[in-house]
Amino acid sequence: MPASTRSKRVLLYSHDSFGLGHVSRCRTIANAIVEADQSVSVLILSGSPVVGSYEFRSGVDFVRIPGVVKIETGEYDSANLRMNVEHTLEMRTRIIRDTADIFRPDLFIVDKEPLGLRGEVGPALRLLKDRGTPLVLGLRDVMDDPAQLAKEWERKNVVPALRDLYDEIWVYGLPQVNKPLTGIDVPPSVRHKMVYTGYLRRELPLHSDVPHEMEEMNGPFILVTPGGGGDGVELVEWVLAAYEADPNIPYGAVIVFGPFMPATAREAFKERAAKFPNIQTLTFTNNLGALMQRAAGVVAMGGYNTFCEILSFDKRAIIVPRTHPRLEQFIRARAARNIGLIEMLDPNRGCDPQTMATALRHLPQQGLPSDVVVPGLLDGLGSVWRLVSKQLSHPHRGPASLEAADASGTHSGGELASADPVPLPGRHRT
Repeated sequence: MPASTRSKRVLLYSHDSFGLGHVSRCRTIANAIVEADQSVSVLILSGSPVVGSYEFRSGVDFVRIPGVVKIETGEYDSANLRMNVEHTLEMRTRIIRDTADIFRPDLFIVDKEPLGLRGEVGPALRLLKDRGTPLVLGLRDVMDDPAQLAKEWERKNVVPALRDLYDEIWVYGLPQVNKPLTGIDVPPSVRHKMVYTGYLRRELPLHSDVPHEMEEMNGPFILVTPGGGGDGVELVEWVLAAYEADPNIPYGAVIVFGPFMPATAREAFKERAAKFPNIQTLTFTNNLGALMQRAAGVVAMGGYNTFCEILSFDKRAIIVPRTHPRLEQFIRARAARNIGLIEMLDPNRGCDPQTMATALRHLPQQGLPSDVVVPGLLDGLGSVWRLVSKQLSHPHRGPASLEAADASGTHSGGELASADPVPLPGRHRT
């Protein structure tokens, strides 16, 4: 196949050592790319154990790299393999580099971790940089408290990679809500690479059937979701305690524990919830949007993806952010509350059941997120596609594609045919 007619390829990396956020964000971006242009293929590199549970559009596939988990000490360990974590990380590093080498992407997007978990993306980044492949770092709107982020990035030696390897840094949010690199000592050249896209709008999947357990729900309900659930015990405990303290809360609840909630806590919660005819529980659903669309309101921890879903489905929400080990959720929830998009309860001020009960009673009377006008709030996917299209329209030098090399019998460098750059009106820069 001539290089000029070779279909374009985008590679996404997400380390996914814990939770659902990173793989969900990559899936949303990948689906949007192939929907916008059916000639583009997207491959996701992910360590998430649930990546195969999600629905992907035609043109998207994934490579599941061996999983790791963060243990109580803050260190990592192999998730399933009976081998030390160093061996697992070596496998992950080689799989990532070899996939990048064979797939030969026209664009590489790395999610959140500039060098990947323990630097595992570094070899792939350097390989593709030498080939002239555009490299993009995608950041959520809030990373962490600036002081903590500065220490983390200094320890990981991140700034040289931002300066020397990456061509652009896409922030999936708006500066009106938060600027993720505020207070971080980075060169002006790094800040010049930053583009704010707006938040990533979520749509219902192609198959949006509600789980059959919801057929027993009569009347409006409040969706309670701690995301992946690994650190969501406190949220569910607070909500159940509120229903136990005030049985006359007028709305029922659907509690989705998340696949990573500890089994002992989950089973105890299910026993308590079973005493209420208007409370249903689920361990996990890959179609949370269908539940959220039908909910009268949402109680959540406020991770990035849940926040995007709340905005997309225009739902009244109470955010109960975690504050350990990161302040990310708290910073996002505080900023969104100040704008008027959601309400927030701070668990550090105590988890009094009556406080939650009062909030649940008032939830259906809250304002909607759409009542607040924030220009470009949910323009993220359109902005991302324009940015992707711009990168794919420019030729980049490097070894010829495998198809072209096979056709010519040589591996000499070549250029891909270019198109006119796509204009990017209204881009927000720092």
